[in-house]
Amino acid sequence: MRKYLYVLLILLPFLFSACSSDKKETDASKQNTTQQETKTQNNPNEILLKDINGQTITVTKTDKGFLFSNAKDKVVLLAFFATWCPPCKAEIPHLVDLQEKYKGKLEIIGVLLEKNKDIDEIKNFINYHAINYTVTNGDGNYKMTDLVGGVKNIPFMIMYDKHGDYATHYLGVIPEEMIDSDIENTLKQ
Repeated sequence: MRKYLYVLLILLPFLFSACSSDKKETDASKQNTTQQETKTQNNPNEILLKDINGQTITVTKTDKGFLFSNAKDKVVLLAFFATWCPPCKAEIPHLVDLQEKYKGKLEIIGVLLEKNKDIDEIKNFINYHAINYTVTNGDGNYKMTDLVGGVKNIPFMIMYDKHGDYATHYLGVIPEEMIDSDIENTLKQ
């Protein structure tokens, strides 16, 4: 029995840890800049996030948080992650459950922090993990990290209420019940 207790004590810190976001980058060709991206580059408080299907999410910084063009009147949970990060992978089933539970009230946006990751690799990752929420990829993701004050460790999540105001944030793997409770409370605001 003592042997199992020692093993548990050794493994426990790894269960609730986070990965550094300064790891692994992949090479791929950069996409051409569109007129909309050029327009947004001129406004330091507005960025574009591109999802893996090529759709664009306009994110506008406000005094208290952000407005998301794809999430009017919804709670938004930004989830910064990488495909190589074990704690990020462990969190995915919880995010999938929450997105399903709060369909129409919650918008989870996965913000991939791997430069120029191949789109087919990302789609395979999404299919393998049955991800049912938006996943973004590209330079806008790194601009988003700057606008939120920097992201040094992942998984890192930030929740915004229906008005785009900051609600709370999480670092590392967080129990689903805790995020669920915070979504419930944020929806009441």
